[in-house]
Amino acid sequence: MKLATGWKDYKVIATANGEKLERIGGYTFLRPDPQVIWNTDKKLSDDVDAKYSRTENKSGEWKFKKNFKKSFVIERKNVKFHIEPMSFKHICLFPEQAVNWDIMTNLIKNRKGEVKVLNLFAYTGGASVVCALAGAKVTHVDASKSMNDIAKINASLNNIDNIRFILDDCKKFVEREIRRGNFYDAIIMDPPSFGRGPKGETWKIEEDIFSFVKLTAKLLSDNPLFVLINSYTTGLQPTVMANILNTTIKRNGGKVEVYEVGLPTEEKGVVLPCGCSAIMTFEK
Repeated sequence: MKLATGWKDYKVIATANGEKLERIGGYTFLRPDPQVIWNTDKKLSDDVDAKYSRTENKSGEWKFKKNFKKSFVIERKNVKFHIEPMSFKHICLFPEQAVNWDIMTNLIKNRKGEVKVLNLFAYTGGASVVCALAGAKVTHVDASKSMNDIAKINASLNNIDNIRFILDDCKKFVEREIRRGNFYDAIIMDPPSFGRGPKGETWKIEEDIFSFVKLTAKLLSDNPLFVLINSYTTGLQPTVMANILNTTIKRNGGKVEVYEVGLPTEEKGVVLPCGCSAIMTFEK
């Protein structure tokens, strides 16, 4: 497992009974986490600045203390990120993805010449921002206008102007790029378990991921750098993701690494698992 370290304003304090207690930018948060199926002797306090609770209809709602600021900025390695509690317990950021940000940053910085990056299912643009800061020319694609809007805020916070933002269904965008003859040196995808495009398109990861990766592989340039897939879906185990990359991308020198991604906690012996990633890199 690779752990996301180096955060200045984020930490997991404790985990128990389906919840995680976090400190984010000076505020305490209590949120559900489906990976936390264990319990500890230490009861998590609900006297926090922001708490997300499930309701009877399986949705949820946030409750805040009066002094809580609904949006603020945190940093990691001098990169700024917009934080804002949203529906489905999200905070506009997945801090564990810092693992992949560091890997991609090093790959881009070590490649001579321009690197064109395609970030699919790009959410609020954490990967887009760090790749752009590393010097890449980034195309950011997401079907949600609100997520794209926050990604633009993240770009502005970091004085970035080399990201192209696209509001579109990812599969349809890829199909158009293939017809246009456009190519990318690096491809990132962080697909949801289930999603809908702006025109009602549906996405189910177990049914669609193989054909989607196979399709997207057609966009790789003649001198590719990497392809990275991240997943929170338990059905997509690391070996499954490695098999998908190895059977869809047949390029000389392609080497796959798979790993769990996690967050350290302040609890002795406890790490919070946060899904897994698979990356194919290409030797020179």
